[in-house]
Amino acid sequence: MTTPTLLAVFAHPDDEAFSVGGTLTHYARQGVKVVLACATRGEAGKITVPGMTVDDLGAQREQELREACEALEIGPPVFLDYHDSGRYERTRHGDPRALMNVNPLDVEVGLRALIAEVAPQVMVTFDPHGGYGHIDHLQIHRAATAAFFSTGHLPGGGPQRLYYTALTTQAAQGLSRMGENLDPLVYGVSEETVAVKIDVAAYADNKRAALKAHGTQTGEQSVMGKMSPEERATMEAMLLGAERFSIGGTRTALGSYPLRGLFDGLAGFEHLN
Repeated sequence: MTTPTLLAVFAHPDDEAFSVGGTLTHYARQGVKVVLACATRGEAGKITVPGMTVDDLGAQREQELREACEALEIGPPVFLDYHDSGRYERTRHGDPRALMNVNPLDVEVGLRALIAEVAPQVMVTFDPHGGYGHIDHLQIHRAATAAFFSTGHLPGGGPQRLYYTALTTQAAQGLSRMGENLDPLVYGVSEETVAVKIDVAAYADNKRAALKAHGTQTGEQSVMGKMSPEERATMEAMLLGAERFSIGGTRTALGSYPLRGLFDGLAGFEHLN
């Protein structure tokens, strides 16, 4: 029997912990091979721990991601070896390897090769707005979507389903209150758009450990670090309760809607929920 395989494609170390960490653990515990592809090493991130100095932030964040993967009970990450584009004053306009400056078709070529190698039935990546509009998130969304659509000719028919992370309107309102200038009706989705809702409460400890592993990004000076106890409790309830996904593409019929899981309706994987 073909090994059930899930390929998650994101841009920076820590994207996986916030967006899909519980889901990755959920499927890993059911025997699914979970492959996490990370486009960059987060070289342009902002150190949020007071007084902390790091000689090589990319190497530091790579190690943090490896530890986060262990916390989520999945294998080591696969790096696509692009550079973090940064944001605001840290934006790397002049770096040709910064993801914002790379042709998405070139990124697609690399993802096509990875898809051919690991043969996933299911892919997961950012929604069309990249969560909160980060240019690297948008680039990976475009490349991963293109790679899904251009790999249907592979042996076995390529990935059968593509899912996008789905930010609810309520969650988008929460991000807006935390300083991300988002229109919740643009960045958030209606409940009818959510095709799969995974209850991840059982994996809260895994997800907390993964977030903690990304220490340079979750320190006292991070957005979460500056939250009041009430704000943090609200954020944790949102992050640790459930993870939602919309459908980005499918090569199989949908027997019902919403779906009971990411593998729902894929022949041979009825045991997965």
